[in-house]
Amino acid sequence: MTIPEAFKRRWQRRYEQLVVEHLSPAQQLASGLRVLPSTASVFASVQAAWRFYSNPRIRLPTLMSPLLETGRAALARDRGAYALVIHDWSLLHFGGHRSKPDRVTLSQSQDWGYELQAALLASSADGSPLAPLSLSLRAADGVHCSRSGKVRTPRSPLDELEPVMEFAERQELGKPAVHIIDAEADSIGHYRSWLRKPGRFFVVRADDRTVQHEGEKRKFSQVLGLLWERQAFRRVREVTCRGRKAEQWVAESPVTLTAYARPNRLGEPRRYLRGAPVTLRLVISQIRFADGSAAPLTWFLLTNLPVEVDAPQVALWYYWRWQIESYFKLLKSAGQHVEQWQQESAIALSRRLLVASMACVLVWQLARDDSQEADQLRDILIRLSGRQMKRGCKFTLPALLAGLWTLLAMMSVLEQHDLQDLQRLATLILAPPRAGPRGR
Repeated sequence: MTIPEAFKRRWQRRYEQLVVEHLSPAQQLASGLRVLPSTASVFASVQAAWRFYSNPRIRLPTLMSPLLETGRAALARDRGAYALVIHDWSLLHFGGHRSKPDRVTLSQSQDWGYELQAALLASSADGSPLAPLSLSLRAADGVHCSRSGKVRTPRSPLDELEPVMEFAERQELGKPAVHIIDAEADSIGHYRSWLRKPGRFFVVRADDRTVQHEGEKRKFSQVLGLLWERQAFRRVREVTCRGRKAEQWVAESPVTLTAYARPNRLGEPRRYLRGAPVTLRLVISQIRFADGSAAPLTWFLLTNLPVEVDAPQVALWYYWRWQIESYFKLLKSAGQHVEQWQQESAIALSRRLLVASMACVLVWQLARDDSQEADQLRDILIRLSGRQMKRGCKFTLPALLAGLWTLLAMMSVLEQHDLQDLQRLATLILAPPRAGPRGR
């Protein structure tokens, strides 16, 4: 079916308006769109948004396209030699939203909602988030994915990684992609599969598994003790852990994984699969307090990156994995309050997620802009937000969202009213009350 150009232009204008309306942190009790004080009524704006999110002709890849273009442009300007692709999952809880009939059971039998999987593009130079590369939402009718316009059958979480990796590597990023994944991806079967892909690099936090190390079977914790005895650890940077000054120490050693794979796929019995040995770099990061005691924070990182990327850099790249947690937080409790949205289907919720993600990208761009004008704008937005910053912290993303909305609202009002008229009207409230006549 051919879509008329007039409809495309109208959808483009509506998309831009919806992105602007998401440039404001929502509230749990008022999670709907905040409409700028224009001549349009609030009801008309809400109706237009509902029609946009419910329109079956607006496909998810179409809404994903501006995010991909923004990510490529930001990566081209980035001084890092690699493109970090951070993968993670987040549960969207809608236990009280019975109007959503396509919810699925999450962690418990009475926990209903959707499962969100995301891949976030980040800078390898400073870890700044650039743009989402992929979003998918698992619902009762299947997976609604930004990479495809069709609802597809869900797979196990780890098997969902492979198509996302391939998609990211096809995006002409101009730099090698490095996939950063938490301990959910510690699977020898998937390591074997990924190593068969030329040019695929990954960093995965592993559990304390048993491997071949220097011809003997050792657990990672035993390798850690051995490297400390050999004084192989290097102090690489100062950090703060639980409010105390601490130091990060890093060491590495090659290890070989020889265990059987035990794939856990939906609808299939678990079985043991033999495979070839897998040799990877084991990078161990440990945080130690300034008095020499060890903090309860140790990472066992497995990677196939070339040795030109040294162990401290690998540990730092994994540390930047927290950016996707901040992205989820911005979508949920600290920004958009997605778990209070009233869309009644996963597809409508997915469309709104992509619109809200573009609002997040605009704030990320402002946060990483090092120009004098951007610094001045951030200072203005923090003052407009009315929020207090911790000592040494110049801004936060939710505060930038709050200040940006106030600024946009001010500009919209000033387009319709004269400043002197606004000052005159404000005196009706701000002027001190007059004393009334005295009673006898």
